[in-house]
Amino acid sequence: MKYLIWILVILLAIWAFKRSRRVKSDAPKEQPPASAPSTPTNMAVCLHCGIHLPQEEAVTGEKGLYCSSEHRAVAQDRNPL
Repeated sequence: MKYLIWILVILLAIWAFKRSRRVKSDAPKEQPPASAPSTPTNMAVCLHCGIHLPQEEAVTGEKGLYCSSEHRAVAQDRNPL
């Protein structure tokens, strides 16, 4: 019984030692440089459903901007030439 307790104590010490080394090695040594903040984009509102989306992704029509060509067609708007 005495040997079983000693084996458990030794195994516990080995486990604690390995765990402490793993936690230290997982920590990042250096912080990666922060990326430059992105510039805000202009937002557009779909005239059919009212969703807000970036103006670059909007579909243009004669009456305004839409989120998709399907919504432009439902609004009976044509593609400007």
